[in-house]
Amino acid sequence: MASGIFALLDDIAALMDDVVVMSKIATKKTAGILGDDLAVNAEKASGFVSSREIPVLWAITKGSFLNKLIILPLAFLLSYFIPWLITVVLILGAIYLAYEGAEKIYEYVVPHEHAITTIEATILSEEEVLTLEKGKIKVAIITDFILSVEIVIIALGSVLGKPISTQIMVVTFVAVLATVGVYGIVAAIVRMDDLGIRLTAHKSKTSKLIGNGLIQLLPIVIKSLAFIGTIALILVAGGIFMHNIEPLHHLLQNLPSIVGEIIAGLVGGIIALVVVKGFKKIFGKKNDAVENLDTINKG
Repeated sequence: MASGIFALLDDIAALMDDVVVMSKIATKKTAGILGDDLAVNAEKASGFVSSREIPVLWAITKGSFLNKLIILPLAFLLSYFIPWLITVVLILGAIYLAYEGAEKIYEYVVPHEHAITTIEATILSEEEVLTLEKGKIKVAIITDFILSVEIVIIALGSVLGKPISTQIMVVTFVAVLATVGVYGIVAAIVRMDDLGIRLTAHKSKTSKLIGNGLIQLLPIVIKSLAFIGTIALILVAGGIFMHNIEPLHHLLQNLPSIVGEIIAGLVGGIIALVVVKGFKKIFGKKNDAVENLDTINKG
């Protein structure tokens, strides 16, 4: 009896040791996309009235946890019944990440017109403010859903072949860590300027200096996160391509890993960007032709 209990405890210890090791690997693989997740959410959570920033961020955080509750069971079912589909979804996710990274680089390098939206300075009622908040929260939660799918699939891809119990514990740990970590940091970032304003109100020159520094630092931090997130997207996508597409792996295996990942990610992103823009151009012309035909018929 005692030997059976000790054997069970030994099995549990071995399982937990395996979970810890695999959690480290999965966290490392998803770390790249967390930079983009952090940049996106910091941008989505900013721009609200100071007193509403934390309530809005909390609403987005709850939505993020709900997203994980939907995504995780579906991912585990796929892994258990159709494991090969995880690799397919992983590569499709990598194409999306590469496209997103390439599009950001394209928008930065190639000059193009941006749509400018002007907002009249009107006094909104409390009901209108809440309606506006709900709309922004909804958009932020949808964006989080897409990023959460990517994080979960990448984490799951790192533990394929392991027992389903290990997969569940590792991926759930990474998903919860991602939510708590990202939104905790976002909360600190969006409150940075408020802390700065409070410090500038003090009589101490040091406090005023630090306060002004925090206020000026906020937009720099958000822009820096956006830049780091873009590079991370390319690297994460390139790593997935190299590890799951055999010919590409053999072609780039002699290069330093980071160089190979950047090349694979950039090439994949450029191809995806060209294809998407080509489709937009073709369907855009078709829509214009339909509109012109409708105009002629009406005339």
